[in-house]
Amino acid sequence: MRNILQQKIALFEDANQIRATGLYPYFRVIESGQETEVTLNGKRVLMFGSNSYLGLTNHPRIAEAASRAIEKYGSGCAGSRFLNGTLDLHVELERRLAAYTGKEDAILFSTGFQANLGVLSALAERADVLLLDEYDHASIIDGSRLSFSRVIKYRHNNMHDLEHRLQLLPPNAFKLIVTDGIFSMEGDIANLPAITALADKYGAAVMVDDAHALGVIGQNGAGTGSHFNLTNETDLIMGTFSKSLASLGGFVAGDAAVIDYLKHKARALIFSASMTPASTASVIAALDIIEEEPQRIQKLWDNTNHMLELLQEHGFDTGETQSPIVPVHIGDNHKTFLFTKTLQDKGVFVNPVVSPAVPSESSLIRLSLMATHSFSQIEEAVEKMKETALMLGIELKLKKESA
Repeated sequence: MRNILQQKIALFEDANQIRATGLYPYFRVIESGQETEVTLNGKRVLMFGSNSYLGLTNHPRIAEAASRAIEKYGSGCAGSRFLNGTLDLHVELERRLAAYTGKEDAILFSTGFQANLGVLSALAERADVLLLDEYDHASIIDGSRLSFSRVIKYRHNNMHDLEHRLQLLPPNAFKLIVTDGIFSMEGDIANLPAITALADKYGAAVMVDDAHALGVIGQNGAGTGSHFNLTNETDLIMGTFSKSLASLGGFVAGDAAVIDYLKHKARALIFSASMTPASTASVIAALDIIEEEPQRIQKLWDNTNHMLELLQEHGFDTGETQSPIVPVHIGDNHKTFLFTKTLQDKGVFVNPVVSPAVPSESSLIRLSLMATHSFSQIEEAVEKMKETALMLGIELKLKKESA
């Protein structure tokens, strides 16, 4: 008789079905650092699938800071922040992050995913309400499930729908609106001015997940609240270190009393080992570089605008993006996998987004820009994308020439 676990796992066929086509695009093994060019199967490939927006993951100052931290503190903390795992390095980073985001205090988590799990499960109880944008990150969805609160999703960036749902809630209930700052697949920015206005009107608090916004938008890359001059109206700012900040971990910043509450209530903090010394020192070094080299953010936007202009000139549908996250809509799962594999064979690494993450007819290629890309790399990638699209029969809608 087969093992009961094997019987359950045998029902999962999705991955093997894709493998059978020769188009499996996941867990690709990279043999070099996350730079604008990486080594894949021994070959040079242009990287347009990385979240290293400012191109800092291989910066020598960050590597040096990580090395010094290991020499002083060792490789890990051997415990949680709550007990034996708090270093002076953690406290220094929390102070830096609070100042960077314009908040009173901040608390570190071992990953960005853990930050959202910890914050939402600690703040929202059975009588409370969480209102989530339907396109919020999976960590927000999972954190809301752990909270035992009532969870309401509103249509993506649709303020009329959000207000309608707020109108139906008891005035005295604790309500928390949670939104991505920059949405991780679509690349558009949350309508924070309208969200904060509605929160004020209906007595709700606001939390913004700035995982993809830090280092990208706002004053010196301080995020969505800064971008709209609404930092004070944003109660909680969450962020990760695995993107612009070139490390691993997460944090949430807010009023000192709220952060103190989370220190004593967030199970994902209390029962998880603290950030490693090397990861913590890397973030501090990344913040130093961002402050000293603001031109990196401008270069990121120059690259983003250049790629968007070229893609749209060639007729690619880039959706509603407002950021270095550039979706290229394909509209068919199989063609999306085929596009990814063919483009990789031509020397360009991109990421496919297919069902169930999105409906098959909404499948897309997700591109992301780095400040360290050159215009010539962008032009090479777009030219190869055009060749691939024409070869696969993907419809391109060329701009009409002006009269």
